[in-house]
Amino acid sequence: MTSLDDPESPKSTISNLRAWGNSSLPPMTLATLITALHFRPFQTLPMLFPPVLAFSSYLSVAGWKADGAGLTAAWSGLYVLLASRRHHSLMGARGKFSLRGAVRLTAMGLGVANCVAGCYTYLTADRKAEEQERREMNKWGMYRDE
Repeated sequence: MTSLDDPESPKSTISNLRAWGNSSLPPMTLATLITALHFRPFQTLPMLFPPVLAFSSYLSVAGWKADGAGLTAAWSGLYVLLASRRHHSLMGARGKFSLRGAVRLTAMGLGVANCVAGCYTYLTADRKAEEQERREMNKWGMYRDE
């Protein structure tokens, strides 16, 4: 039987979900995959997603983790809805394995994971503790204690 204080004990699913939602890496990874899929040939609508996902990653790094998670959840979910409108398969036009299809399915899977984790993190966020953490970090001299 393992203790919760033991560093070797496995994390719970809820704590993994919260850690995923608070992280800045998943939205940037999704933005990278979207760019790889839709930059060439350039598709305007899907290419609106990477700058917003990059901004949500910045929000997480800057200390606004709940808001970054909410923005990531919303835009990842929208991308999955947009991408699911087309027929998707691992097979290309000739019935052979397609790397583009694998990247597309990976992007959609990551979008679903971001949406679920971001929604959970946003809905269960402790905004007072988050603000206190921002005050303690005081990046860029935002808070002045008088």
